[in-house]
Amino acid sequence: MTVTKNWREHACGLPFIASYSGGKDSTLALHLAMEAGEATGLIVMLEEEGKRSRSHGMPPELIRAQAEAIGLPVYTAAASWEDYEREFAKLLEKARSLGAEALITGDIDMPEEGCWHDRMTQAAGLELGMPLWRADHLEIVNTFIDLGYVAIVVTVNLSLGMTEQDLGRSLNREFVDELIARDIDPCGEGGEFHTTVIDGPLFKQPIPIRRRDIVRNGEYAFLPLELE
Repeated sequence: MTVTKNWREHACGLPFIASYSGGKDSTLALHLAMEAGEATGLIVMLEEEGKRSRSHGMPPELIRAQAEAIGLPVYTAAASWEDYEREFAKLLEKARSLGAEALITGDIDMPEEGCWHDRMTQAAGLELGMPLWRADHLEIVNTFIDLGYVAIVVTVNLSLGMTEQDLGRSLNREFVDELIARDIDPCGEGGEFHTTVIDGPLFKQPIPIRRRDIVRNGEYAFLPLELE
């Protein structure tokens, strides 16, 4: 008999490490998890050169500024796609040695069967919590906004309805309504866009940023950010 998992509340109350991208979903998941349990730190995977985060292309100094503003240590590892799993496993082992009992992620539509994070946490002896799992996408983004978080769009997929003019825009109710009218997932769960969070209730101070020139790469356009 198949037992339905309840990843939204499974790790509730446990000391945890959070897989963090610096974007809206991982920030909201961290916020919700910290209401119920103790965070021991953040995990951020970098590209093999160590100059950008693997998920959102953020520079390490901006990641460190976010972690400092939140008041948590950040553990990073540079990895190619070939050794990504091995390096991620090392970070989980380190987190467990420092007291973490669970991994928290901001995944929303992760399938119940064949979940990569489930496999990785089981191997590391950790529980898995996904506070946003299977939640309504509009409810997620509205909760994020209503809590007072400030996020800006830093990556867009031009083949999925997004435009270069969307880069740098704040994720607010007006923009969300516009995205829905354009038939775009308000969470960007299809890879339409990514955000960077620069302020909010978890942040002791806003992140001072400078916007660089837009970079284009095939069907993607990026707004590089750096610390002011």
